[in-house]
Amino acid sequence: MNMKQTLLTLSLAAASSLTSFSAAALDDLKIALIPSEDSRAMIKQSEALIKGLSDQLGVKVEGFVATDYNGVIEALRAGHVDIAYLGPFSYVKAAEIADVEAFVVAETAEAGDVAYHSQIIAPASAADINSLKDLKGKNFAFVSPTSTSGYVFPYVGLKNEGIEPREYFKNVVYTGAHDANILAVKHGRVDAATVADRILTSAVEKGIIGKDEYKVIWRSESIPESPMVWRNDIPEQDKAKIKQAFLSMESVQFGDQGVVNRYIETNDAAYNPVREAAKFK
Repeated sequence: MNMKQTLLTLSLAAASSLTSFSAAALDDLKIALIPSEDSRAMIKQSEALIKGLSDQLGVKVEGFVATDYNGVIEALRAGHVDIAYLGPFSYVKAAEIADVEAFVVAETAEAGDVAYHSQIIAPASAADINSLKDLKGKNFAFVSPTSTSGYVFPYVGLKNEGIEPREYFKNVVYTGAHDANILAVKHGRVDAATVADRILTSAVEKGIIGKDEYKVIWRSESIPESPMVWRNDIPEQDKAKIKQAFLSMESVQFGDQGVVNRYIETNDAAYNPVREAAKFK
């Protein structure tokens, strides 16, 4: 065997060794979820997806719900989790400060699409509240400053109507979760609140609020659906396995998204409309 053949053999052996190492690197998977709803409910509603991923990948998959949206971003940045379910705007923020990228997005059964909407709701009994203009001097609830449908899009919608929330409302609160906003409206703690349409639909189905207990006074344009994101330092072979596991999922229950028909590949550029909306925030 001449020197060239020897070097080629050694190179192929090294490549094979690296491939084997990379393939074996995925011995478990940690997934973080934004607190769109109560953490216990989020975990329970995500069990089917977590089990499906575990079965597909042949590894233990652990899920946890952070106390707030920023908690998920920090967990990604610190390398404490491998992948995460983020809202569109929290993903945009994560992409700025952590080395992460969106890779799949859910087509939900509710929408039949990879988009959803933000809404502002008020109590059905509030005869004096029928539009945004009727909210002057009222108590108002957002979800979180990093929530897309719970803050960014409704904030822009209010600004487009000439409403500066900090000056227009009597009080502004941040509840931290969409279901908390729904309950705040139901129990009269606020006069109006933001909420994602699919989470509101789910709340009605669960009996958390009745259809006759609220009214929608504002609805946003379509928002790109919340993505699954991964840390970019995950080995490429593991990324391929993870993506394929998601793409193989069909009609699976997941978190606040409800039944997911399927997952579709996505990328960072798909969230440029969210970046544009955030510029006016």
